[in-house]
Amino acid sequence: MSEKRFDLLYSEVEEELRASVRALLEDKSPPSAVLARVESDRVADTALWRELAAIGAAGLPVPEESGGAGASLRESAVVAEELGRAVAPVPFLGSAVLATSALLACGPQAAAELDAPARGESTAAFAVALATPPGAAFPEGVRERGGRLDGTVRGVVDAPAADTLVVPATGPEGPGMYVVSAGEARITPVVSLDLTRPLADIALEDAAGRRVASGADAEQALRRALVAGAALLSAEQLGVAQWALDATVDYVKDRTQFGRPIGSFQAIKHRLADLWVSISQARAVVRSAASAAAAAQEPDAGAAEHAEAELNASLAQAFVSPVAVQATEEAVQLHGGIGFTWEHPAHLYLKRAKSDALALGTAERHRLALAGLVDLPAPTG
Repeated sequence: MSEKRFDLLYSEVEEELRASVRALLEDKSPPSAVLARVESDRVADTALWRELAAIGAAGLPVPEESGGAGASLRESAVVAEELGRAVAPVPFLGSAVLATSALLACGPQAAAELDAPARGESTAAFAVALATPPGAAFPEGVRERGGRLDGTVRGVVDAPAADTLVVPATGPEGPGMYVVSAGEARITPVVSLDLTRPLADIALEDAAGRRVASGADAEQALRRALVAGAALLSAEQLGVAQWALDATVDYVKDRTQFGRPIGSFQAIKHRLADLWVSISQARAVVRSAASAAAAAQEPDAGAAEHAEAELNASLAQAFVSPVAVQATEEAVQLHGGIGFTWEHPAHLYLKRAKSDALALGTAERHRLALAGLVDLPAPTG
């Protein structure tokens, strides 16, 4: 395992990026707008996604020669935090993280597929069930023969808004990674717990696909995409938890009972103090996971960097998932009656936290993975 230590502080560039993304989201996607959009037939906010892409958010880890910003997943993690803080209904996880990471891992033969998504001119989706954890076996739901794909993948994140699909498939020559036009697929939206994150089932019937990786390279691309996704998902969960804490602190300062703000009651203070400590710890874990994921995407990254990224991603998911759920549950409860209403955004954050806790592996699954990664023996007897 690598001995490399990461700087967990935010750089000046990262803070400037955060300020730009937050200002845009506060202007274009306030809670009232998100609440209205989840009641509509088209949840994904493609106009907002194009504006985020205009400031570079869609292609941060993509090299400049491929249309991206030439930054890293550390910067992407800052964007993920802010998107979690706003529960913004944009295809960041599916397109800018999962699909992009898979294509980056496929090497030069996939470079041409990165340009349009990185510029926000199109969106991509990674045709793997959102519940799939890093380290899972290569999926066999899609079969390839002669460059034509057939099969079904269920529960694909951000698929309803996708123009391009990155599809793992198995064929006579073994595993492969293929790029398929979304027009070649039948994409059926499904009802999900998180109203702000569209999911869909994808059916392929004799669909034309361009192979961008095969064999061990395709298996590696799948694993690296899922590791990057888990690391960046923890950053989103951090943003969700931070919103829950901030919103609740603001509320308990104003809500009065028996002539006093309820935030002055000792029981409330203790609950929020414990939550603050958990979120502060989560931030350190998330920054380490994002830094390790960024290091693993460097051109000279080796086995040690990839192992470090996998370890940190599982650690982040194991720790941050329950923190986000706890924070949003506390937000609903401490907001009292208003927190249980459909008009208040607290339920959107609770649903995002609950659904994220199931995405890319549960906390329990990641703890089991950690045990294997650090050679911790399983209990006996």
